[in-house]
Amino acid sequence: MVSRKVTIKNPTGLHLRPAGILCKEAMQFKSLITFTFGENTANAKSVLSVLGACVKSGDEIELHCDGEDEEDALAALVTVIENGLGE
Repeated sequence: MVSRKVTIKNPTGLHLRPAGILCKEAMQFKSLITFTFGENTANAKSVLSVLGACVKSGDEIELHCDGEDEEDALAALVTVIENGLGE
């Protein structure tokens, strides 16, 4: 399992559109992909789970990837988040 902390940079946080982009990216990988924010753990492949975490701009989440393509998944998700999730 690999993990990394990353700060949400897009101005609106993880609302519907960026949550969908995050999930779409996560679904390309076979690994189990979750993130923690505060005391909550969210499934990065579920839009409802991501929205339920209530992550705002400037919040720090910790991504966790576990599986055969975990390194590639973590790198791809960090890149998408750091590039602003389409915003």
